[in-house]
Amino acid sequence: MDDLEVSPGRYITPHQTRIHKQPFWSNTMKLSLGPLLYFWAQDQIEDFYQEMIKTPVDIIYLGETVCSKRRSLGFEQWLELARSIQQSGKEVVLSTLSLIEAESELKTLKRYCDNGEFRVEANDIAAVQLLSENKIPFSCGPTINIYNAQTLAILYKQGLYRWVMPVELSQQTLNDILTELETLGIKDKVETEIFSYGHMPLALSARCFTARAHNLPKDQCDLKCIDYPDGLQVKSQEDQSLFTLNGIQTLSGLHYDLYNELEAMQNMGIDIIRISPRSQQTNKIIKAYHAKVFSNNTDAYTISEHCNGYWYGEPGMIQSQ
Repeated sequence: MDDLEVSPGRYITPHQTRIHKQPFWSNTMKLSLGPLLYFWAQDQIEDFYQEMIKTPVDIIYLGETVCSKRRSLGFEQWLELARSIQQSGKEVVLSTLSLIEAESELKTLKRYCDNGEFRVEANDIAAVQLLSENKIPFSCGPTINIYNAQTLAILYKQGLYRWVMPVELSQQTLNDILTELETLGIKDKVETEIFSYGHMPLALSARCFTARAHNLPKDQCDLKCIDYPDGLQVKSQEDQSLFTLNGIQTLSGLHYDLYNELEAMQNMGIDIIRISPRSQQTNKIIKAYHAKVFSNNTDAYTISEHCNGYWYGEPGMIQSQ
């Protein structure tokens, strides 16, 4: 990047992905595995990522992004896991907390930002500031409110090399942003990643909804999140899935699924499609997406009980097509 100076050998310099017009089933798009949003035991986390090493994902995001009380793995343990995954040839990115509420969390955030080994995904604007001040390249996760190309242009000058589109934006909005990025001359210098599968992260709160569901105060939550490896489902009186409670985070009730939109994303020049981890069948989802992208194979996947409304500019819980 012309506007970014990085000490040689210390931080990984972001590469610039050039977009070419190729058949859909070419290998221009990458698959990523987003950060784990739920609270799992240490053994489950370690076993999960050992399995993920064997999958065809190109990028794996690691770290606690929701609640600092979840300490199955500490900072050094996340680093150790990152090193082991990197040895498999995959790109590893450390994801930061999405809501900073205490001085202790800010100190941990600084350790992530100054880790000296791995790229960092900022999920809070405080992380953006820390990384920018220290001239460290960074990506922005879906919880950073990036709604137009002008915002991306400002962040690019500060060190942004990749962004994940906020889940509530539509295909049309994304297309407008990419067109404007091309006009600004930076479309090929900023990677675009789309949250394509999983419960959508919708909101964060100072309150812990999982603790509240058990009539417990947040400070004495007994870490109840660990009882819900895919979040606590909330349904309407008509038994319709509305939300998924995940501690202080509210997720969509249904899985967002853009499997049928992969060709459209390829044609738009999207660089990366993100799959969010779940306790079961993550491997199956990854293989299905990979087969679709790299061989145009659509036989191994069936969509049910999913949604994609936001992509079409409709209410998010709708399955439009």
